[in-house]
Amino acid sequence: MASIGRPARSIRAGLPPFPFLIPGLLLAAGTLLPVAYLALRALGAEDLAELLLRPRTAGVLLRTLALALSVTAASACLSVPLAWLTLRTDLPGRRVWAVLGILPLVVPSYVGGFAVIAALGPRGVLQTVLQPLGVERLPEIYGFPGAFLTLTLFSYPYMLLAVRAALLGLDPSFEEAARTLGQSPWGSFRRVVLPQLKPALAAGGLLVGLYTLSDFGAVSLLQYDVFSRAIYVQYRGSLDRSLAAVLSLVLVLLTVLFLAAETRVRGRARYHRSAAGTARAADAHRLGPWRWPALAFCGAVALLGVGLPVGVTGYWLAEGLRHGESLGLVLKPLLNSVGVSVLAAGVTVAVAIPVAVMDVRFPGPVSFLTERVTYAGFALPPIATALALVFFAANYVPWLYQTLAMLVLAYVIRFAPQAVGPLRTSLLQVNPHLEEAARSLGRSPLRTAWAVTVPLVRPGMAAGAALVFLTTMKELPSTLLLSPIGFTTLATQTWSATSEAFFARAAASALLLLLFSSLSLPFVLRGEGGTGTGRFARRRARRPG
Repeated sequence: MASIGRPARSIRAGLPPFPFLIPGLLLAAGTLLPVAYLALRALGAEDLAELLLRPRTAGVLLRTLALALSVTAASACLSVPLAWLTLRTDLPGRRVWAVLGILPLVVPSYVGGFAVIAALGPRGVLQTVLQPLGVERLPEIYGFPGAFLTLTLFSYPYMLLAVRAALLGLDPSFEEAARTLGQSPWGSFRRVVLPQLKPALAAGGLLVGLYTLSDFGAVSLLQYDVFSRAIYVQYRGSLDRSLAAVLSLVLVLLTVLFLAAETRVRGRARYHRSAAGTARAADAHRLGPWRWPALAFCGAVALLGVGLPVGVTGYWLAEGLRHGESLGLVLKPLLNSVGVSVLAAGVTVAVAIPVAVMDVRFPGPVSFLTERVTYAGFALPPIATALALVFFAANYVPWLYQTLAMLVLAYVIRFAPQAVGPLRTSLLQVNPHLEEAARSLGRSPLRTAWAVTVPLVRPGMAAGAALVFLTTMKELPSTLLLSPIGFTTLATQTWSATSEAFFARAAASALLLLLFSSLSLPFVLRGEGGTGTGRFARRRARRPG
């Protein structure tokens, strides 16, 4: 049975070993650097209390919380059914639906916002189609409705990947035992499966919430005044950036509240098997007549999350080609984007592994705070993080200024939680007694980690690397401020072309972002045929001796 609700005996509390502690502390220090910069700027503000107590500040706070909480809840409502249908049922074409469900993650929020406006806005495609039928005006898309729809469509895959990784690690024998005790399929899911998904839902929800807090592109296009937009306006429109620093620190406080909520939801329970035996793949549930509603649900999500941005950008690309627009200008940005994204994904996963291992295997104040601090970089406004690194490099390490290393450092600080979350979820499902058994046979901690732990957490590593790669491909503010001179990516080219009204060139860059990111997803999903203790045990059982 799974030892849910109590820690395993072999979990070691106290100070983690230095091979895990040093990388974790370095990552935490890098994450705290922008916070220290913001604190210094905020201390220079006059009438700090007055700035915080303004009615406008309170309004921005309420709008920001409403958007983040609603997008997180909607993402859970989309992710759990999609993960279940594509992993545990006989849904036709479920691997195709799995890829289509994750694809919206590669669409930049500003491209998604543009697509929503072009399709559903006052003069959008849908209004044009419905006008002959007597529909004079569609409901208002600007403001909260458009921001909510856009951010939900293009951020829910964060939660979907976490839930898929968790479902792959669950032992189906628990559900079968519940069914033999008279539980219905829905009852066994609600009482057995859903409680074991709590860590994944918490980790994925945290990523969605923090992404919503820090997003600038969608809320700006859709004219919804939240903290990220207000901070950007203050940074760009005022010589005194103290107010922007104050607003950024309020955003950090919101991050702390989200972290506290996530910690309370996930708890300290363990979700691995504690008995001898081999986990096996779950049998597919037959949908029967529910197959058609399930297909309609998956099709609607894919149409809005993939078809909408592809259709709009494809239209502008066709218009550009018809007028002689050249596609040769996107080759160099494409190579730059892929190269720096691969580098950022590798470095981020490498530094995230010690943080996840510390938190799961060596619980204590140091491990807990180190893991929690890493999430601050994901919630901070990207422009604040970038400006903090510019200030640090220009004053203390000028040889790092405008180098690829500084750009990768910014990506690691920003996207470390995307690797830590899936890794932590996978580690929770690995019985620590397996590692103890390897240690008792004379293997060193490093060899034990390489031979036992790494194969078991490979789905979490793949999910984390995929998240970092996809998000780096579309990152904009950090790339604009920190990239070396002449270093252009697809994201910066898309933004520049859009701001100059070259929509055909922007469409070509956006479609390449989607295409090259989507090519990596089947390789990530290919390794999901099994996970955790069961897959490791089956592989070991096939080896002689």
